[in-house]
Amino acid sequence: MKTPPLDPQIADVAPDGPTLTAYDEEHMITYMRVFDADQQGADWRDVSRIVLRIDPDIEADRARLAFESHLSRASWMTAQGYRHLLRGGASRN
Repeated sequence: MKTPPLDPQIADVAPDGPTLTAYDEEHMITYMRVFDADQQGADWRDVSRIVLRIDPDIEADRARLAFESHLSRASWMTAQGYRHLLRGGASRN
């Protein structure tokens, strides 16, 4: 797996399947930032604006959906997804 970009293009909805995807690998840093911010008690609007680059004042529904789906995927990565990384990433599922 190559080093993920710092600011990749963000989808409105993160993957939710049971296996690691190329999107997951590309957005590893994004997931860590979203997860860490949530654990620190950051407001979802700030996370959406800063990390996901979606302005919740302009696109509230899109921003909330993107935040919730990326946080859900980040949580999955910490509980299960990391196992896929240990086996070699998305290409080895």
